[in-house]
Amino acid sequence: MVQFSERLKMFFSDLGKGRKMVLSTSENGRVSSRMMSVVQINGAFYFQTDRELRKYGQLISNSNVALCIDNIQIEGQCEELGHPLDNTDFTESFRECFRGSFDAYTSLKNERLFIVRPTFIERWIYSDGIPYIETFDITAEKYSYERYTGI
Repeated sequence: MVQFSERLKMFFSDLGKGRKMVLSTSENGRVSSRMMSVVQINGAFYFQTDRELRKYGQLISNSNVALCIDNIQIEGQCEELGHPLDNTDFTESFRECFRGSFDAYTSLKNERLFIVRPTFIERWIYSDGIPYIETFDITAEKYSYERYTGI
């Protein structure tokens, strides 16, 4: 348990406050992906979107989503939180990390804030050219770091 908690804390620290990530959503068997400006606050991921976009309908229909950046894949549960300006932690972080997007979109009437609570994280790490897979099963609070052998 201690190893899991400490490693997860280190992962979020390494990831940082704000990153552009690919968000994948699905509805009725149709999957779509797009780049999003995402901020990480206390181990959860936040983004905003317009409620008139297809992505919004997918998020409302199916709360299972995935985020991807570099060699990191994150699976999680997504939930709408209301208008972005109603969440001070989000607006401060988003303004700091993505000022242009904040200025252009955050105050628009149709914008909605979403949180992704991760359930599973996988990261590929290369050490001296050797691949390792680091996983965090957040639901089960299990951590693993294993060399990938392809067998």
